[in-house]
Amino acid sequence: MHYLITFCLGIFSLSLAATTALSANLCQGFGPQTPRDISDTTGSNPINFSRAPEPTQLNLCNIHTHTNAEHKGPGFTIFAGDGDHGGYQCNDSKRLTDAELVEPDHAAMAYHGVKPGDTIEVHWVYTSCQVTPGKGLGSCLTKACTNPELRVESQVFLVANNKSALNFMDYTYRGQLVAGLHQPKALPAGTGEPVVFAGSTTGTSFTQEICSPFQVTWSVRPQCAKLDINSLNEWAKSGNVFQKDHSHGVRQLVTAPELLAPIN
Repeated sequence: MHYLITFCLGIFSLSLAATTALSANLCQGFGPQTPRDISDTTGSNPINFSRAPEPTQLNLCNIHTHTNAEHKGPGFTIFAGDGDHGGYQCNDSKRLTDAELVEPDHAAMAYHGVKPGDTIEVHWVYTSCQVTPGKGLGSCLTKACTNPELRVESQVFLVANNKSALNFMDYTYRGQLVAGLHQPKALPAGTGEPVVFAGSTTGTSFTQEICSPFQVTWSVRPQCAKLDINSLNEWAKSGNVFQKDHSHGVRQLVTAPELLAPIN
């Protein structure tokens, strides 16, 4: 019994040391981070901020995509690996037809970093600043508005060569104003009630050790939708104001409770 107790205490000490080391490596003093598993509501980050208004009360400032989903959700659970090109894939990724997996002619490929069979996560970024939509997240700020309320509407798509699938041009921005605010043509619907939570900006520059300082209200739809790759190429060819012709990498999932806000 003495040896068993000693052994168990040793295992406990090693576990405690590993946990302490992990906590010591986490970025300290930052607000809740993103991306996360939207099916897991736990989080213990103590920094609170007010939820941003609905997107119809804010200005759209940017639209961009990430190849593979940064978040994990009920409809996108297939782990694609670590690193900038990891993330998660739609559950139906292996169920596309041979025709849907055919790549368009090289001359038609105006949007890079995405091919049929890929998963992408699209972010519609909104700001409380009085801005005009443009290139990068810098378009969401001004010298007179450096700490705006930010909101991201997110939808994960399974990309297919299928003109009967959703058309990305139905969700883009072409200069439309609604009640004086810049808005996309529409946001995706029919993919489940969005999960809304407090988080940060994402992207490959950030990890659990290097945190984003921005405070963002997220609204992530839990199911995938099929998207026609030809419409992404059309968006790139159309000269979109965001100057987007490629998809970005992903920030790996944030799992430490200390870096997550509870989902209410």
